[in-house]
Amino acid sequence: MMSSKRLWKLFQQSLRPVAHQKRSLSLPASAALISDDNTFLRPSKARQSDVLDDADVDEFLVDSFGRKHSYLRISLTEKCNLRCQYCMPAEGVPLTKKDHLLSTEEIIRLASTFVRGGVKKIRLTGGEPLLRPDIVEICQRLDDLPGLEEVVLTTNGLLLTRKLPSLLKAGLRSVNVSLDTLIPAKFELITRRRGWEKVIEGIDAALEAGLVPLKLNCVVTRGVNEEEMVDFVRWTQNKAVDVRFIEYMPFADNKWNDKKIVPYVEMLDIIKRKYSKLERLPDKANDTSKAYRVPGHVGQFGFVTSMTNNFCGTCNRLRLTADGNLKVCLFGNAEVSLRDVLRSGATDDELRQVIGVAVKRKKKQHAVLRVAYRYTSFVFRVPSNSWKSFIRVFCPSFRLLTLPSPSHPVHFYSTSSNPPRDFSHVNSEGKANMVCVSSKPVAHRKAVAEARVAVSDEILHKILNNEMKKGDVMAVAKLAGVLAAKKTWDLIPLCHNIPLDVVNIVHRFDEEKKEIILEATAEATWKTGVEMEALTAVSVAALTVYDMCKALSHSICVREIRLLHKSGGTKPGYDIHDEKQ
Repeated sequence: MMSSKRLWKLFQQSLRPVAHQKRSLSLPASAALISDDNTFLRPSKARQSDVLDDADVDEFLVDSFGRKHSYLRISLTEKCNLRCQYCMPAEGVPLTKKDHLLSTEEIIRLASTFVRGGVKKIRLTGGEPLLRPDIVEICQRLDDLPGLEEVVLTTNGLLLTRKLPSLLKAGLRSVNVSLDTLIPAKFELITRRRGWEKVIEGIDAALEAGLVPLKLNCVVTRGVNEEEMVDFVRWTQNKAVDVRFIEYMPFADNKWNDKKIVPYVEMLDIIKRKYSKLERLPDKANDTSKAYRVPGHVGQFGFVTSMTNNFCGTCNRLRLTADGNLKVCLFGNAEVSLRDVLRSGATDDELRQVIGVAVKRKKKQHAVLRVAYRYTSFVFRVPSNSWKSFIRVFCPSFRLLTLPSPSHPVHFYSTSSNPPRDFSHVNSEGKANMVCVSSKPVAHRKAVAEARVAVSDEILHKILNNEMKKGDVMAVAKLAGVLAAKKTWDLIPLCHNIPLDVVNIVHRFDEEKKEIILEATAEATWKTGVEMEALTAVSVAALTVYDMCKALSHSICVREIRLLHKSGGTKPGYDIHDEKQ
């Protein structure tokens, strides 16, 4: 047993500064605060207790929160034969010098240390692990380690057909294949390389070899492949695959853009439009994927909610990079160089102690989960006495503001003991609630909304003659309104993401009253009404008129935003003319 002074010195020397990280975490500016008691999509208590109780590991693999780490991911190389847009730039990344990478012997020694401590599963990753020339040897030697139950692999599949037979003989038990599209041309767009057919061949070869269910990792990126999720689910009808839809994750190298993420709840909604009846499968301890199956299908699918749901409480994973750095958290900045510890001549006992110190420093959850993406549904509960000092507000720039106490009680929910009527967006406890529309019939629905913009004579004249410096005011306003209608679910927290059939905006001028009257019509064949889409469209169109004309006057008045007509669905329609009568 080394002295505590020597242990600490060895650990300090093995720490890698943040500046050396090739990947740095970025957070979307649109993130919103989630309270610690939020239970949205959180793992059940039974599942959390399973992860803490089932694993039989030595103390050095148990962190300060009681999580037992029995799963090790080893990156064999930084090289990759693809250039996926969400993973790295087109020119690639600077590679570590060969003598700074772990040798085969170092990989086996480190792996054996973890396995003797209780690690039961090792996943070989990259870069692209099949590019490492000695991968078969590594796989064989890992499989020979007493106590190790599984050696598995994550690959892009390009070389899988050729290398799979020898890997199976070496003890490989399972394969995850990354595939983001079922369209060859789109594959080339996403990966900046050809090879879709080779990946499909590799998938078929793995299925024929009996590696079922074969996991397929699909990173869902808005505007790129979200419309293909239904096609992937259709694939599970006759193929024993487990398609895992992964939320786009933030790294500096992929030039984070918060418009690219498609959150779990939206992904599930897209799939339910085609497959309304889904079977929720039970989660195993330590699962990161929320599993579903279409009744009658051979395979299944799931969602890895890295951005919108905290599964850190069940994390049993540790990661070893190709250059020998131990990462106790994928999103964490701190790394400990076990390579340097090995090459300093440390004994196995000293190595275990350094690993133990690193594991004990693992945080309760990674930084990106301290804030949840804006699409995550949550209830913000405020205790009755919380207003005595200040209200805590987390704003988009991540600065914490303090506001003075209000002079009267403030409630985020109804406090009436006898509310006058039932509201669909309020539950039995008076708290905000998103309405479930799964049982509602699909019907053609229509809504019409109106807004009026009062302007000066000068502004009206310039709009009529298309003389505004910013361009055609009404054309831009209409376009903005259409775009806004499609974003209504993004702007209004409890609105559903509705597949709109059409949004149409028209205008007329009342020169006597010096008003621009905007009218928006929204239509959809869906389970819920579109009045919010019509109202959003006309509101943003009116605001765009203001923006286009504000250089001439700030006295422009947007007023009388109202619903004119609503029809479709099971409830009686609404028409403002009927109400006036």
